[in-house]
Amino acid sequence: MPVPPTSRFVGRRIVMLEPLPHGKCISYADMGRYNSQLAQKQAYCQSFTIHSHADIPVVGVKPGKRKASTEHARPEKRHIMIFDQDNNMDIDGSAVDLGQLKNGDIDEALYSRQLYVLGHEAMKRMGSSHILIAGLRGLGVEIAKNIALAGVKSLTLFDPDPAAISDLSSQFFLHPDDVGKPRANVTAPRVAELNAYTPVSIYPSQSLTESLDDLRQYQVIVLTGASLKDQLTIANFAHANGIYIVIADIFGLFGSIFTDFGKQFAIADPTGENPVSGIVADIDSEGLVSALDETRHGLQDDDYVTFSEVQGMESLNNSEPRKVVVKGPYTFSIGDVSGLGEYKRGGLYTQVKMPKVVDFQPLSEQLKKPEILMSDFAKFDRPQQLHLGFQALHAFKDKHGHLPRPHSDEDAKQILELTQGLAGQGEDKVELDEKLIRELSYQARGDLSPMAAFFGGLAAQEVLKSVSGKFHPIVQWLYFDSLESLPSSVERSEELCKPTGSRYDGQVAVFGAKYQEKLANAKQFLVGAGAIGCEMLKNWALIGLATGPKGKIYVADMDQIEKSNLNRQFLFRPKDVGKLKADCAAEAVQAMNPELKGKIVTFRDRVGPETEHVFTEEFWEGLDGVTNALDNVDARQYVDRRCVFFRKPLVDSGTLGTKGNSQVVLPRLTESYSSSQDPPEQSFPQCTLRSFPNKIEHTIAWAKEKFHQYFVGPPETVNLYISQSNYIEQSLKQAGNEIPTLQSLRDFLVTEKPSTFDDCIIWARNQFEKEYNNAIQQLLYNFPKDSTTASGAPFWSGPKRAPDPLKFDASNPTHFGFVKATANLHAFNYGIKSDKGMPEAHYLEVVDNMVIPEFSPNPTVKIQADDNEPDPNAQNGGSSFDDKDELQNLVSSLPPPDSLAGFKLQPVEFEKDDDSNHHIDFITAASNLRAQNYAIAEADRHKTKFIAGKIIPAIATTTALVTGLVVLELYKIIDGKDDIEQYKNGFVNLALPFFGFSEPIASPKGEYLGTKGKVTIDKLWDRFEVEDVTLREFLDHFKEQGLDIMMLSSGVSLLYASFYPPSKLKDRMGLKLSKLVETISKKAIPEHQQNVIFEMTVEDQTEEDVEVPYVMLKWTRPPQPRLQLLTGLTSPATSIEHPPSSVTQYQKSLVPSFRRKKVDITSMSRTLVHGLYFHLVSFELTADVYVPGWRFATPDEKIAGDNVTPDPIHGCTHLRDIYFKVSPDYEGRFTVPTLYDVKQGKIVSNESSEIIRMFYTEFDDLLPEQYKQIDLFPKHLQQEIEGVNGWTYNDINNGVYKTGFA
Repeated sequence: MPVPPTSRFVGRRIVMLEPLPHGKCISYADMGRYNSQLAQKQAYCQSFTIHSHADIPVVGVKPGKRKASTEHARPEKRHIMIFDQDNNMDIDGSAVDLGQLKNGDIDEALYSRQLYVLGHEAMKRMGSSHILIAGLRGLGVEIAKNIALAGVKSLTLFDPDPAAISDLSSQFFLHPDDVGKPRANVTAPRVAELNAYTPVSIYPSQSLTESLDDLRQYQVIVLTGASLKDQLTIANFAHANGIYIVIADIFGLFGSIFTDFGKQFAIADPTGENPVSGIVADIDSEGLVSALDETRHGLQDDDYVTFSEVQGMESLNNSEPRKVVVKGPYTFSIGDVSGLGEYKRGGLYTQVKMPKVVDFQPLSEQLKKPEILMSDFAKFDRPQQLHLGFQALHAFKDKHGHLPRPHSDEDAKQILELTQGLAGQGEDKVELDEKLIRELSYQARGDLSPMAAFFGGLAAQEVLKSVSGKFHPIVQWLYFDSLESLPSSVERSEELCKPTGSRYDGQVAVFGAKYQEKLANAKQFLVGAGAIGCEMLKNWALIGLATGPKGKIYVADMDQIEKSNLNRQFLFRPKDVGKLKADCAAEAVQAMNPELKGKIVTFRDRVGPETEHVFTEEFWEGLDGVTNALDNVDARQYVDRRCVFFRKPLVDSGTLGTKGNSQVVLPRLTESYSSSQDPPEQSFPQCTLRSFPNKIEHTIAWAKEKFHQYFVGPPETVNLYISQSNYIEQSLKQAGNEIPTLQSLRDFLVTEKPSTFDDCIIWARNQFEKEYNNAIQQLLYNFPKDSTTASGAPFWSGPKRAPDPLKFDASNPTHFGFVKATANLHAFNYGIKSDKGMPEAHYLEVVDNMVIPEFSPNPTVKIQADDNEPDPNAQNGGSSFDDKDELQNLVSSLPPPDSLAGFKLQPVEFEKDDDSNHHIDFITAASNLRAQNYAIAEADRHKTKFIAGKIIPAIATTTALVTGLVVLELYKIIDGKDDIEQYKNGFVNLALPFFGFSEPIASPKGEYLGTKGKVTIDKLWDRFEVEDVTLREFLDHFKEQGLDIMMLSSGVSLLYASFYPPSKLKDRMGLKLSKLVETISKKAIPEHQQNVIFEMTVEDQTEEDVEVPYVMLKWTRPPQPRLQLLTGLTSPATSIEHPPSSVTQYQKSLVPSFRRKKVDITSMSRTLVHGLYFHLVSFELTADVYVPGWRFATPDEKIAGDNVTPDPIHGCTHLRDIYFKVSPDYEGRFTVPTLYDVKQGKIVSNESSEIIRMFYTEFDDLLPEQYKQIDLFPKHLQQEIEGVNGWTYNDINNGVYKTGFA
């Protein structure tokens, strides 16, 4: 057995931890408890000092291993922790300060996103594992990278072979000057840079098989590029000695993976999904459980559940888990419940993750009778053929000493013969596809970066599964190919695929030299340089993308590097923290492939509407394709819209823990990313959060609201009061909550304004009393624990949990933690410096000296009992002005703003990843205290941070795999394939594992009858493009195509209508389109605008209305930044407040549209706001609606229709007058409907969809009592309503404008 040098251990204290018990598989929870107890019991540790002559085997514990065979009993393994005299832990020679490690030696700042995938227990088990990786070409180094980033006890690399120039096709840690040096020697130091907590060493032998006993020190052995003979030797030894084995190989666009985790391998958590839970509504005598309020239970057959808080069947509570049989989405059976009594009420069910045991067979048996996991069900017949073909490649190499030559028909013939021989040996005869086997031979020497990424991510995840027991492993083979990626636009031959001494030889062997030129001259835009972006750039550098004379890569990312990024964004190092991602990523890949120097342009800008002057039309037009590497849906949709407009192919991808997907968007072929919608984000009813939480997610959401109410909202209000003149008169009185706002100002500026940190401690302690004692006492006063509903049912039942007040206990860590965090954040608001080293005793001294007054419930306080009931505390319109004396007293108590010159509060900006800022500390303590009130299971800081911070879990393995899929699709795009069947959208879940590939969904099509017959159009991608011709020429042009234009518009300007009289059209017909737009709109086309968009309503030869694409006028002015399309007002000088939160709730004037029968918006608005004090004013069109535009009726006019009245506010004659009152310099269009705030004199919104949406909730406080109970946006209908709103807005509302009727 090889022994590490002992010199670095001399004089150091060694702690030997007791080994795990052998002879049984212990559960995941037991493993956690065992590790916890082990860490605490110093009596179980042995301590000694290493002398200079000592030999120390590198060994480590293997948790959860099956019992070793009696023939090959393994020695007991122990953790070894090495300390120097300063108590620093040495991990293979790298000292790490123990004070920086938390939660079982896990650096949460580094591993935060991965922890949300794997959990602490799995990572602790990984952290005690020793891994050996053999073979360090592209696949091996990809596996090593992912394992190093994930974090294991030690990582040993083996590959004594000299590096070749062709290795650079996929081996990203090799440089040209490394050619000829042992791969392991040059690779190991670069892998070690990835993670200081993962020591990396080189296996000291020239062969793994010469001394198999040396392999006993490892928990997992990974083989890549090994001969089949060595695979069998090592795999059989590993199987017999309880060592896990993973074997992976890639040959061009083909790859495979094999796993053997031995007999009785225990999987603690097969899926990785959070256990589901719910509230019980009923359990009948047959054991049928019904979920409350028809809530989907989320369980599956053979799941297990436990129960708690069940009344009537108390024996179910905390009993052994019961197996589930699903009877429906809202019901499930738990079997026999006889003898358990009769169910009365209440109860919670919780899913229990039960360990699963899997038996693996050794490689020698699996070669004969493989158990194969399907990767692509469209290729159902390929895995068995590839299983034999891969063996044929090994046989060929054993015979000739090398793999088949690229595209050699002679060698392919031999491979086919070998495969046919193998096909006839087994019990089940395999029918061979000769073309498939020949292609396998052609590509045998291929070494492709995306295939290495795919299998590298997959193999690394299997390694992590083996040592952690987390997620279900592959059983036992998986084969995958991407033959669709082969180019069809260029020739391939033995001559074109032969090696030339280039770094791309591994890729040329598959695609040929001509295709390499295509890759080199591509122009690609990468949006995002995070985890996926880093992996993407790595792959692009290795495949030689944009390295040619015409090639260019553009990278945009505005973010800076944070420590948590280092766990999966492998291009970055600790020295890069704080730098821009785009710049560092570009620098790293240019070092990886020097041919990219000068070929990468980075942007520090967000890609969005606000940067269209940066990412101009010329920029988009010059691209060959776009790749999204974003984690933001809005940003992805924006890029998608740009790609659709400019008809650029887009590849989008994303990950969520072990789940990932890739999507191809192809001009004129597929739907776009935005064609499908994600489900809406989960939200909770306010009534539930305020008074009736029943799960920890409710208390965390409540705590986050308190964070805003304490440390964000009031400081912002104070700053507005100080900085805005006449704040009280102009702004405050229209908010509908004048008294609470004034009270907050008084508290923060006068009565509770702190001057010392001790004052902040006192304030914090008072908040504890207010929230966790007084508020709960008041709630129980209003609804005593024995109260009942109108139907006689107990009030505190079902989802309502009766709370209990908390009494402050300074010895309780959660109580003290709340006071500490709250005090520090309050001090931050006021710029009061807190002593970070302040002892706990000082906090307690301040608190002990406080006198907390007794609380007496207020009988006048009303509390909303249900979200379906009106809020009894909501104010009616104008009611807040009834008590003018109270308002005046509050205003008088405030110091004049002039006296506060120079004073400013600092609002807290929530930041989840800074562990020293008390943000997550506050939310954790506040949430758990409320959970204590309601007897809800508390959440630790880690889980609270995940929920409150809306963190997206991530792990490097999934990122690498998904990026590999994206680049395989990019190959096809650059080749120019136009057959949609050749493309694949990918869906993976490495936890299950599951792989699904589907043909992209085609874009929607339509048709019309033209002069030459039916014409098919693409509703997403097509458009008509015209030059700047006259209106007459334009009409004639489409007439010739069989389309009669009924109406033509640009923006809100109706340019032509078939019903217009000849006299009106006479002057227009001879105008060019650009001049026509400027004439009718009374506004010049902006200098920077290059295209003008026209919408038209047409009839085809059937004289029926048909839907046709829009028309784009090709503008010929010099290239300028594109004018972004805006809705609503377009003048930056106009004061517009779009967010509904800024809508002042006092008296407003709604100005909707009115034209013939098109009064839908008016009618709907009138219905929705019935009972509100609104002016609903409708209009009549003048002869030319656009000059001077919408006008009000005059007092002497009698016009048919409801609410056609004069302007009741200002006496204006036209709508444009109101726009000019808002902004005298306004130059935009005067659109309707318009929501106008008469108190502030501001236009709140002129977008119908926004205005209608406001009516859902924004004016509830103004409604009379009889209308408050009407819920215009009930939760159970929200998704359906949003769906209807979507097509109504697009097809009806916008349709009205497009047809010229509004």
